[in-house]
Amino acid sequence: MDLITIVLIAIGLAMDALAVSIAKGIVVKHQRRKTALLLALFLGGFQMLMPVIGWLAGTTLEAVIVGIDHWIAFGLLTFIGSKMVYDSIRKEEGEKEEGLRLHSLMTLAVATSIDALMIGLSFAFLQTQILVPILVIGFITFFLSLMGFFFGCGLGRIFGNKVKIVGGLILIAIGIRIILEHLAQ
Repeated sequence: MDLITIVLIAIGLAMDALAVSIAKGIVVKHQRRKTALLLALFLGGFQMLMPVIGWLAGTTLEAVIVGIDHWIAFGLLTFIGSKMVYDSIRKEEGEKEEGLRLHSLMTLAVATSIDALMIGLSFAFLQTQILVPILVIGFITFFLSLMGFFFGCGLGRIFGNKVKIVGGLILIAIGIRIILEHLAQ
């Protein structure tokens, strides 16, 4: 597989992570650099890990994973997005901001990298070496997530707390898109 193809795959895989990063950047008010780095590390790290898992699994688990991957991603993204919308509606002035916690990072990282697991399976079927693709996928996801987070921070400063609703709706829309794409197949 040539490098251009790998880069295009990596950009495609990183789009969900980019959207999540923008949504998270909108709502975070404190420790932005630390949060941006953690988020980008988790999203990029899981985008690297999941293709390896898929590649190792090969054809053994394909039938099981393909049957439920879209529902898992939909459920996780819809839950997080709904919570963001709910929190932004009920949040009162002066209420403490909730930081990005480990379970939230893990949930977002898994939800946005399930498609990378399938890419890993396809790499196994195509007998593609895995090292270069996972490094490229991880780097591009890390970089786009980092840039997306800071873009979201800018949106949050411009539009205030109510833009958190938009961030939540973005996550829900990604989940719905995943389901609609699956149903269209």
